[in-house]
Amino acid sequence: MIIAVDMKKKAIIPGSGNVGPLAETEDQFFLPDLCESQRILFLVLITELLVFVLAVFESGLIEFDWGELGLMSLYVQWLVLASAAVLCNLRSWLVHRSMVMGVIISYGVILIITLVGSIIARFVVDGGISESAAQGKVVRDLLIAAIMSGIAFRYLYVQARLRRQEQAELNSRIQALQSRIRPHFLFNSMNIIASLISVEPELAEQVVEDLSELFRATLHDTSDEPVLLSEELSLCEKYVHIESLRLDERLRVEWNVEVDPDSVRIPLLTLQPLLENAIYHGIQPLAGGGVVHVSIRRNGPMLEIVISNPLGPSAQPHVKGNRMALENIRHRLEATYGPGAELITRREQGLFHTTVRYPSDRSSPNPESRNIG
Repeated sequence: MIIAVDMKKKAIIPGSGNVGPLAETEDQFFLPDLCESQRILFLVLITELLVFVLAVFESGLIEFDWGELGLMSLYVQWLVLASAAVLCNLRSWLVHRSMVMGVIISYGVILIITLVGSIIARFVVDGGISESAAQGKVVRDLLIAAIMSGIAFRYLYVQARLRRQEQAELNSRIQALQSRIRPHFLFNSMNIIASLISVEPELAEQVVEDLSELFRATLHDTSDEPVLLSEELSLCEKYVHIESLRLDERLRVEWNVEVDPDSVRIPLLTLQPLLENAIYHGIQPLAGGGVVHVSIRRNGPMLEIVISNPLGPSAQPHVKGNRMALENIRHRLEATYGPGAELITRREQGLFHTTVRYPSDRSSPNPESRNIG
């Protein structure tokens, strides 16, 4: 069995005197939590399939012995479930060992349980292990357990490695999204600042402060926990303030926040890019401008955010860029909240609606409402 390890992370293994690569986190550990009901059911089904194949191999289909299948199922299922129970209880301890040590201990546990179980079975069925036939059966059981465990560990390790790789790629995409502000927005902001310095220096200073806050947010570490909704709303207000100086009365934003923004969390730079898309693709192409509606409320256990903007005549050329931003935000939500999070878009009666739903931090709705603008 080939085990690839990351040699950049080293740690002393307590009690061993050796140095080896640590398993990174409990979620990234190659051995899954075997206490979960779905995984137990999966083990039972796979084991029963293996037992059936062995029973067919020994007796054949024509003279198939159902009694032998039952006894073999009872024996093998007992070994598998006992091994799963021990590994389940050892998992939290194995996480803090090196990857190689975790594999060796897990492998040894399975072989020891198989050896003990096989010896007990030989005493019950054959009356002992003194005969060569009984000893051969013990060796056969150990050999089957070693081969199947090796295949299973290799599969689990590859799966864990693929998950880490996918997570790393996703983090890279998130960082690329967060570290980039559209050049046109930066240039427009600088032009606004330059035009205000001589006539309204205080307002120009405010724009500089707002722009610096937006840049600071884009450099935020994506591995941090989601921020308070109030912080994200503050960034959105700063962004709208800068854009309103450029678009003037063409831009109007209506907010309807029906939750307490200081008790709800959201991944940083989730709402602001959606608002930017609504302004850039919906309001800017319209000569008369328009209104962007932002609604945030609870829908059962989910937090629901709906952003609506008018569809401009030149919105079609921007569909590709808009879709790329939406896909990145969708991936971020799924990475943070799992499959329960979703981002849905639809066109309806001349409006483009973007709806974001994800599990809320609090199960009970807060009647307090915050209206801005």
